Amino acid sequence: MATRTTSEPSGRTFLRIAIALQTLAIFFQATTAGLLLSTSYGEVLHSVGARVMYGATMLYLLAAILAWRPGGGSPRPVLHSTGFLLLASVQVVLGVAHRPALHVPLGVLMFGLSVLALGRLLPDRTRPGRAPADQGQADRGQADRTAVPSGKRS
Repeated sequence: MATRTTSEPSGRTFLRIAIALQTLAIFFQATTAGLLLSTSYGEVLHSVGARVMYGATMLYLLAAILAWRPGGGSPRPVLHSTGFLLLASVQVVLGVAHRPALHVPLGVLMFGLSVLALGRLLPDRTRPGRAPADQGQADRGQADRTAVPSGKRS
């Protein structure tokens, strides 16, 4: 009988993949925005990229729901992904309306938020062998030991 050796739920992995795809799609949009200004085919690429980005944002929402409900995870990613879907909708409307003064800064904000969301879900690999909760406790204990000179402990 095959057993699963990872301690991570598959819903969380799907959520990481969805956020990574969304982040890459937004980065692609930034690249094609530059092409939009300098080449004849930039508009087509940016238009296709907008559809892919919107689809990736919907996939992020689906992954967040699946990680939350059946997976027993936190509902916070559902709120984040819903907010992202709203931002993506506003972004599409601003792009279609040709409002670059609002469209470009919102795109930068969305990319930053997407990278932040991805960074929050990536595993903490700063100290191998320690869980993130244990790491914080160990850091506080280390700070307590270094704050009091060794000869003056009470």
